[in-house]
Amino acid sequence: MADNTKLTQRMSAEDAAFLYFERPEAALHIGSVGIYEGTIALEDLYKRMEARMHLIPRYRQRPVTPPLYAGHPTWEDDPEFSLERHLRVVQLPAPGTEAQLRQFSSELFAPMLPRDRPLWDITLVHGLEGDRTAFVSRVHHCLVDGVSGIELLLAVLDLTPNPEPTPPPPEAWNPGPLPDPLTAWADAMFDQWNKGIAQYNQWQANVLNPRDQMRSMTDLGRAMQTVLPNLRPPTRTPWNRPIGGARRVAWTSMSFQEVRGVRGALGGTVNDVMLTVLGGALGRYLYGKGINTDDMRVRLMIPVNVRNESEKGALGNRVSMMLPNIPVGIADPAKRLDAVRGEMETLKARNQADAFESLRRMGENLPALYHVMAGMGGIPPGGANLVCTNVPGPMIPLYAVGHRMIAHYPLVPLAGDLGIGVGITSFDKGLYMGVMADPNILPDIDIIGEYLADEFRRLREAAGVPIDDLPQIGTRKKKPAPSSSAKAMPISTPVTA
Repeated sequence: MADNTKLTQRMSAEDAAFLYFERPEAALHIGSVGIYEGTIALEDLYKRMEARMHLIPRYRQRPVTPPLYAGHPTWEDDPEFSLERHLRVVQLPAPGTEAQLRQFSSELFAPMLPRDRPLWDITLVHGLEGDRTAFVSRVHHCLVDGVSGIELLLAVLDLTPNPEPTPPPPEAWNPGPLPDPLTAWADAMFDQWNKGIAQYNQWQANVLNPRDQMRSMTDLGRAMQTVLPNLRPPTRTPWNRPIGGARRVAWTSMSFQEVRGVRGALGGTVNDVMLTVLGGALGRYLYGKGINTDDMRVRLMIPVNVRNESEKGALGNRVSMMLPNIPVGIADPAKRLDAVRGEMETLKARNQADAFESLRRMGENLPALYHVMAGMGGIPPGGANLVCTNVPGPMIPLYAVGHRMIAHYPLVPLAGDLGIGVGITSFDKGLYMGVMADPNILPDIDIIGEYLADEFRRLREAAGVPIDDLPQIGTRKKKPAPSSSAKAMPISTPVTA
């Protein structure tokens, strides 16, 4: 009989899909670039993480797929685990600019993570100008989504510069061998048998309780009614082409206090403000390519966290999605925000995220082989124009072996025909945006980063929000760099209304 403890280690269909749909040219890991004060020694980071590995056991496990795809992969302790295979240090050549860091991060992020070990790594980057160190981290999407990734970050970093020593594990970690193919197959079949019995019992319960059956059918009908209108392909853009394997990243940041000030003055949510900024930047980019943006909208695929209280702290993926169509041709940033807010409120009123979650739950009951076959062609094209994630982060300082983190830029994967993706996260007193693109599709991604910064400035001025010049406690206050976006495209450059 299979060991029941192993059944809890099996991936959900949602997690496993990120393995099935992954391709060499479409690596499906998420990541971030954290920038810290001072120089962090690799040996110090190694010692700190070694003392905490028992707190994040998934970091010592690798996926094992049963023969014939009898079930989804399981997480198994890696008998060859060693931190040396996951931590490394590199030196940026002088002068060590952030442009060099972005280039290095892009090249590192492009390839797939090795499948013969736990699916994560951290690269320590030395030589960053201003006596700073960067962490470029990668973790496979089958292991975490954005929310659980932030929770994992909190397990690795500290809330104070000098935390108490981590209590040792109750017992030494002693991994056994990986399961042999026959055992893996038998466990998967036993798991599938249990799932089949549960489905049969649920079917019987529905037959005996017509009210519950009718409610389920009604919920499914509502979900389909909500989802079907979004199956029509959106307007195509220059970046909606089959992607290759190269990557390039741009990023920018802004004061969270200023973002909240805009929200307070003009209404909406913080997310509405950020989508307004994104819509303005994309609109300026499209207009610069000679595209008529009159009444044009782009469809975003926005992951939505659907964890309940009991699931907080759990790894894996628990997300649904929303597919808003945001305007990119409205020149007035305040009017654009009003349009974005109306679109988001409409989708929330229709419970679009709940509808997609209902359909996802149905897919969990399908055999693993079905999901594998669905993933053979990669992510299907035509569903959206780009992915935009917005994950709230800790609004407090964080430290790595005594060094304060001063910036945290998210990195998002690309797939299918989505040649650009945007990640947004908050941290301490800032809000950070990372833009990932295929440079063979968008060779001028840097200008989008500049437009994002400039569009926020325009929105802030429209809201009458003053510049937040309060110093960050514990960090050196720096003079703001002059905006280069005005040189790239002056505010007087027309954007269609």
